[in-house]
Amino acid sequence: MNGLEGVRVALLEGRMTGELATLVRRHGGEPYCVPAVREQQSASAEQEVAALLGVLMHEASPVVVLLTGAGVEALSQAAERLGRKPELLERLRRATLVCRGSKPHAALRKEGLEPSIGVKEPYTTEHVIEALDPLDLEDRCVVLLHYGERNLPLLQALAGRRARIQETCLYEWRLPEDLGPLQSLVQEIIERRVGAIAFTSQVQARHLFQVASEMGRAEALRSALRNDTVVAAVGPTCASALEASGVTPHVVPERPKMGAMIVSLARFISDAGASHESKA
Repeated sequence: MNGLEGVRVALLEGRMTGELATLVRRHGGEPYCVPAVREQQSASAEQEVAALLGVLMHEASPVVVLLTGAGVEALSQAAERLGRKPELLERLRRATLVCRGSKPHAALRKEGLEPSIGVKEPYTTEHVIEALDPLDLEDRCVVLLHYGERNLPLLQALAGRRARIQETCLYEWRLPEDLGPLQSLVQEIIERRVGAIAFTSQVQARHLFQVASEMGRAEALRSALRNDTVVAAVGPTCASALEASGVTPHVVPERPKMGAMIVSLARFISDAGASHESKA
């Protein structure tokens, strides 16, 4: 077997489906796109940003931890709606910006900003905590711009260092409004009509199993992913969420990038096919 030739690959990433689908096709696979997550803006986004600006106004050297590109974009957009974007950018220029990965870095660059501290791959919470190690955080204002849910381990680490924490969460991860496509995906995996599935975030794994549980098919899904469908996770955080659901991914690339994941998936399937042929 050459790469993903003839393999139907389920993709659960909503915003990047086009890019992932192109990568799968490039390796000969057939992409099957089913978004598992929607990002819903918080109804109180403007109030949260106004409160944040009020805090930053009185801080000489705050630390701002940016976990996702979507969070940076939501922050910028909410400030613009308030008519206070120039003020936000000025406050951020004075802060120590801790950036987790390439997406928040790219979003910062669009605003003419650069991170002060980068987080090492594979960008796990442990690596964020490690990046903060050189900083004296006691009684220092640390703004934590969450992703679609609160990062409790990171909060606990900051509290343990006696930081003054300002939490900001501008969007939430929700299930798609129409669950039909996800329900169909669960059934097709169980019926062995999906050759591989690629997860690019932990919440995708949780949502897939949540839907399967509501259908009464969680155990059947778990069995199919263990025994029949090749499972790829983009990085260790995503892999841990799958393992918590009882599935150990077959593929986790060394670098937590979508391109590396698809290349590793193609190699795994190609090697498995070659091994099967040699035994035959």
